[in-house]
This record gives sequence, structure tokens and C-alpha cells, in this order.
Amino acid sequence: MRLTLRRSMVRTAALVTAVALPLAFSPPASATTIDVTDVLANAFATQIKGSNVKKHLDRFQEIANANGGNRAAGTPGHAASLAYVQDKLRKAGYKTSTTNVEFPLNWEELSPSVLQQTAPEVKTYANPADYVTVISSGSGDVTAQVQGVDLIIPPPPAPNTSTSGCETADFAGFVPGRIALLQRGTCPFVDKATNAKAAGASGVIFFNEGQPGRTDPLLFDISEWRFGFPIVMASTTVGLDLADSPNTSVHLKVDAKTTVGQSKNLIAESRWGKSDQVVMAGAHLDSVPEGPGINDNASGSAAILETALKLANVPTKNRLRFAWWSAEELGLLGSDQYVAGLSAAERKKIRVYMNFDMIASPNDVTFLYDGDDSDAEGAGPGPAGSAQIEKRLEKFYGKRHLPFKGTDFDGRSDYGAFIANGIPSGGIFTGAEGVKTAEEAAIWGGTADAPYDPCYHADCDGITNINAAALDRNSKAIGYATAYFAYDLSSIPAPAATTLSKLAAKPAAQAPEDAAI
Repeated sequence: MRLTLRRSMVRTAALVTAVALPLAFSPPASATTIDVTDVLANAFATQIKGSNVKKHLDRFQEIANANGGNRAAGTPGHAASLAYVQDKLRKAGYKTSTTNVEFPLNWEELSPSVLQQTAPEVKTYANPADYVTVISSGSGDVTAQVQGVDLIIPPPPAPNTSTSGCETADFAGFVPGRIALLQRGTCPFVDKATNAKAAGASGVIFFNEGQPGRTDPLLFDISEWRFGFPIVMASTTVGLDLADSPNTSVHLKVDAKTTVGQSKNLIAESRWGKSDQVVMAGAHLDSVPEGPGINDNASGSAAILETALKLANVPTKNRLRFAWWSAEELGLLGSDQYVAGLSAAERKKIRVYMNFDMIASPNDVTFLYDGDDSDAEGAGPGPAGSAQIEKRLEKFYGKRHLPFKGTDFDGRSDYGAFIANGIPSGGIFTGAEGVKTAEEAAIWGGTADAPYDPCYHADCDGITNINAAALDRNSKAIGYATAYFAYDLSSIPAPAATTLSKLAAKPAAQAPEDAAI
């Protein structure tokens, strides 16, 4: 045992010397010089072994087995997972802390809701024929003037044409205290309500778009309980009725109660580096209640844990911060609440955020978040600096002649709150319920026309639901990118003015899908 300890100390000391000293005295890379940081970050990546990451996965599986088969937020399985990670980090010398995360356990309507027009005429609308209460609505009893926001009247012939309430600019001229009348379409309901809240609305009435199949009140869960005002969803007929006069007033009442649970995020910060130059890597620690969540997302959690442990004794130029998020599966709540709780000055200190959610899918593809929107499809680019994170990861795979492919920032993981606040973001993803194409199978192997992860959000997402080769190479990529930015942020633009955090990030999943917009 003593001999093993000495060898470990020698290896650690050698790595510290190999990484820290050349970087301290080397000039910046140029077209005619070697990028020393790249060389040493690649050397560090070899220290990350998939077999060691797998040991953490084995422990997460044991924890799930001992706690009802899952590690969901607010459960003993999640608490035990957090304790395991925190113990490892403390022993390695990191400063660890936790932040509270709230999430809804149950929402119930205590008495019937009310939607009445009080002016220019009196009308009482019926629930559910004319409107329904939006699930997760806050309570409130408001009588106020209705103000339509960027409505298209008559309704457009195609769905998802109206952008009513999708942008803060839509609320220019909105009078605080009024009830916002918002048309369905284009963006998630939660974004529309968030913008209404910021504009000072006292309540929200959504109405359906007007195309065939999209005229009746739509019952959906807005997945956000903190707005603090009543929210209902009306039919197209009612919406047009309320929009008919500029002086329409309504009585809107919702009597509801949300029971709130609590969980915790785990944050670890290194002893080294500039405190105003933070390089951050995150992964969500919680599983869904249906299973142990070994690929989703013990894989990302274990990989950043192993990276943190290997970097613990390496003096870095920039401060390292690692995060294990809770309640991601309940709507990205842990990361959203963490970012919302930071001051503008603290957000500016985070120069890079890298997210690792599912890195070992059985039928994997190596997806890198498309920071520069190079495919010009789907979601746009990330904040300035995101492209550089993508390019840095591309260098890792390219050097090894490994394939990679871009994927959109689609709002389904914990980068959402960072992007919303202008923080450069990137990361790796190996696929969830999506289906692998024949072209992808020809490049990466595996099975075409089958899900990337057939056990996504299922009880079979256990220790056998892991692609060991993907776990190893992607864990090494995480180590490489983290070590590189720990020493060199010269490619990342200086932070711009920090924007306000959204009240809630987009939910990780919606059912049915069209309930999102």
C-alpha cells in the first residue's frame, strides 16, 4: 500500500510539473509556434481512463439498487449520489458547496376558475368549453383591462405563424397591471408567460391559433409554478372576442396550490486560478423516477468527476468550477435556479460553460453543440465564444481521426440558462430517443433506424446500457477541453453585458409535443 501511494504521488507531481511549468513560461501560440496548451491538454486527456469513469458508474448503479431503483431529484437515491461525489471531491481538496433547488411535487386546483368579460359587455365563459386552467398556474383574482400582444387577426392560415409574446420587444407599450392576451404559436408558452411577467402583467390568457385542430382550449402544463399570477388557455373564439375591443376588461380567477419539494445542486471549485476567470463544466446528477439513469446522466456526472479528480493537484491559470445539477429531468430547474441566483458580476466571471448530458449512448453518435450554427438550420448560434468551444472539441476528435457531427442547442439540457445569459457554451451529446440514420451508422457503426439510446428514460438505463468505447473517448475529450481552457481563454471573447436570466428554462421534455407551443 505504501509503495502504491508513493507511485501515485510521483505521477501526480510529474503531471503538475509537465502541465504547469511550461505553460507558465511559454509564449502564446502563433502560426509559427506550437500550441503548448494543446499539446499538454492532449497529454492530460490520456490520464482520463474510461475504466475509472466506469467505477463511478458502478457506484451510481449500486446507489440506485439500494434506493428503489432510481436517483431522482428529492429522493434518497439522489442524496446518496450527491454524497458520493461530494466525498470524493472534498478528499481531493476541492471547496464544495450546495445550492437549494425547488421543484413542484403536486399542483391542484382548489376551486373552479373564473373567466368573465366585464366590459364593454358582461359575458361569462364556460370551463372547459370556452377555456381551461393551465396546469401549474399560480393563484390570483384579478379584474383588469386586457391588452393583446402582437396578435395576428384574423388568424393566419398556417400554424406556428404567430410570434405573439415570443420576444421582449413584443411588450413595448404594455401597461403594467393589465392582463396579457397572447396567441399560441412559434415559441413555448413558458417563454411567452416569462416575457409577460417581466412586462408587469397581472395575468395571462392564451388563446388557440384558429387552424383546423387548433381552435379549442388546449390543456397543458406550463411546467413553471413561480409566475405568481393566474394563467388560462381559451379557444380561438374567446380570444378573438376579447381582442375585439381595445377597452375589454375581464375578471380572471384561479385558485390553485403547488406543493414544492427540495433538492440540491453540488458545486465544486478548485483552489487554483483567477477567481474572475471561471471555466465551468456541468452535468445533471438526477435520474428519472423510472430508472437508475446510468447513461442519462450518470455518464456525464462520472466523466466530469473523474476529470475534476485528475485536475485536483494541477495548478491552473483559470479557476475551475464543476457542477452536478439536480431536477434537470423536471425542467432544467437546478441549473436555471443556480444561474438566476448569481449576480450579474458573478455571471460575467464564467467565461466558458461546457455541458455533458449523455456521453455513452449504446447506439451513439458524437454530437458537438453547434456553437456557430454552421449548418444554418434549427436553433441559432450560441453566445459569442460558443463557436470556439465547439472548435476546441473538434480539434480533439480531429487529431484522433474520430468523426463528429453538430447538433442544435435545442433547449433540452442545462446549457439553457447559461446561453440565456450570454455565457459561451458547448458540450458533447451522444443521442437520446432520436433515431440513428443509415448515414450515421455507416460512420459510427451501430444500428440504423434504431434509437441512439433504446433505454432513454426507462428502467433498463442501467450499467449494461453503456457504450464503453464512447464513454472512454468522450471522457478523454472532456478532460482535454477542461484542461485546455483551464490555461488558455484567449480565444474566448470578453464577456458582454449580462442579460437577465429567464424565470424558467424550457422543460426537458413535453407530452404531447405540441403542448410546448
